[in-house]
Amino acid sequence: MKRRTLLATGTTAAMAAVLGAPLRAQEPLKVGFVYVGPINDGGWTQHHHHSAKEMEEHFGGAVELLYQESVPEGPDAERVMTQMVRQGCKLIFTTSFGYMDPTINVAARFPDVKFEHATGYKTAENVSAYSARFYEGRAIQGTLAGRMTKSNKVGYIGSVPIPEVVRGINSAFIHARKVNPDVEFKIVWIFEWLNPAKEADAAKVLIEQGCDVILQHTDSTAPHAAAKEAGNVYTFGQAADMAEFGPMPRISSIIDNWAPYYIERTQAVLDGTWTSVNTWDGIGAGMVGIGEISSAVPEEYKAEAEAMRDAIAAGEYHPFTGPINKQDGSPWLAEGEVADDGTLAGLSFYVEGIEGDIPS
Repeated sequence: MKRRTLLATGTTAAMAAVLGAPLRAQEPLKVGFVYVGPINDGGWTQHHHHSAKEMEEHFGGAVELLYQESVPEGPDAERVMTQMVRQGCKLIFTTSFGYMDPTINVAARFPDVKFEHATGYKTAENVSAYSARFYEGRAIQGTLAGRMTKSNKVGYIGSVPIPEVVRGINSAFIHARKVNPDVEFKIVWIFEWLNPAKEADAAKVLIEQGCDVILQHTDSTAPHAAAKEAGNVYTFGQAADMAEFGPMPRISSIIDNWAPYYIERTQAVLDGTWTSVNTWDGIGAGMVGIGEISSAVPEEYKAEAEAMRDAIAAGEYHPFTGPINKQDGSPWLAEGEVADDGTLAGLSFYVEGIEGDIPS
């Protein structure tokens, strides 16, 4: 294949020389990114954008990056994707769950363009889906939360009530309870991925309720600022390290590492080998990273968390291993039974011990 390409290029060059026509360099592959938040949100979008830039730098002049930030989930996303196609993008990454149906709709109109959708589950001949096993990181955060709380009240700021977020709450709670049976979780939903004011207010409400550890599945650093102001409250970075708030209140983090995937999938388009896939990777594959654990955490707890990280990475431990009951007390996973990916992908219930309902 490469030999035929070289021969064809050589023939074209020879003909151009004979005819006196100017040679044109191969145009770069235009790759588009659609972001739900601003590229300086400190978390989810910022980390996607850093990975996109790393991808662009990897390929040098062979790739041109186009992006649009703060695109609402819904019809407006279709307009942005369509505009990117009109601008010449042949590969488009759409980086939020609510872009799933818009991505499928636009892809159907442009079968020659490749689409990659983050955190969804729908695919097509020219649409791939990709996500990270964030629940693996939540298991580690839950372990640290259970060890570090003095009030036995842990707060959790939920964004949008989809399976991805429910999985994270369950995983964190299961592992907090394993090391501290007295732990209670208090959950506040803001129904948005990014809203610093709401995130800060949610953190303040949880602190007023006695929570001295706060986890978040939202995109900004506002909960950390609220915790820092309150004092003696622990937090965890989400999507990005958020290390500027360490060693207190931020004591560790989940770090999303998308760059290797972006490089791999862009290379596939350049090579002409791209096919639709559904990727769900975690700590072992390097898509989920665990930020450095703060000096505020005692060494024995740090070692415990790092041992869990290593066991998950090696495939020796799965965060959803029975016995685990559903919230109503009915059995879900028997002793030693591991939840399958299909069940986890659509998880829509709390585990036993979590109070309250999942918003509809």
